[in-house]
Amino acid sequence: MNVAAARSFLFVPGHRPDRFAKAEAAGADVVVLDLEDAVGAELKAEARENVLAWLEAGHEAVVRINAADTPWFTEDVAVAGVLATAVMVPKAEDPDVLGQLSDVAIIPLLETALGIARSVDLCGAPAVIRAAFGSVDLAAELGVDHRSQDALRHARSAVVLAAAAAGRPAPIDGVTTTLDDEGALTADIEAAITLGFSGKLCIHPRQVDPVNRAFTPSDADVQWARDVLAASTGDGSVVVLNGQMVDRPVLLRAERILARVAAH
Repeated sequence: MNVAAARSFLFVPGHRPDRFAKAEAAGADVVVLDLEDAVGAELKAEARENVLAWLEAGHEAVVRINAADTPWFTEDVAVAGVLATAVMVPKAEDPDVLGQLSDVAIIPLLETALGIARSVDLCGAPAVIRAAFGSVDLAAELGVDHRSQDALRHARSAVVLAAAAAGRPAPIDGVTTTLDDEGALTADIEAAITLGFSGKLCIHPRQVDPVNRAFTPSDADVQWARDVLAASTGDGSVVVLNGQMVDRPVLLRAERILARVAAH
């Protein structure tokens, strides 16, 4: 499970073990077993046991634990930190908290105003492999519509910039809560790609295929990347391809496109 290059991250509630295998078979690059938002307080312990049993059986998954300021955080870390592919930390705001989880790969979920303001430090924490953006919680805090691209554009761009500044892979965009409107999902995906995201959180299996397709470089992009590398002299000299200048930044973009294809 290559979390750093994954396109689709499918959530499944931790208290619904009957859905774990279905989620695993849905085609998502990563399954996220959720102990947080999807699980009521009275079901937290049961969900944790379900997740532990699934991981102990040899299945791969990311686990979204409860936030650091909740009574479930320590026990969640004890379970997920040993067997999970990575731990998704919700409402990440404090780099020191992430630093305490240095023995496990971390996906900080940046979904609060303070988390966005500290995004460079959070993305740069030693164990962080990739950041994710949480649109719904952030929108609630800001008092805006989480479906609005305009309202959250600055915050999304801040996360993309922070990931790049910290030398981390491009981040994962937040969920699309509309399940019966493929146009809404498509618009959200296109906006995320435009801003520089390279993956997306999913809340239903039907979202997985569109996400995987969209975040996979097109045949035209792949051919362009191959042409760019073929035109390169290898010594850093600027060349011209189809009327366009090809210098080092263009070469790096071409290399990233082909690396993304190779990862899948």
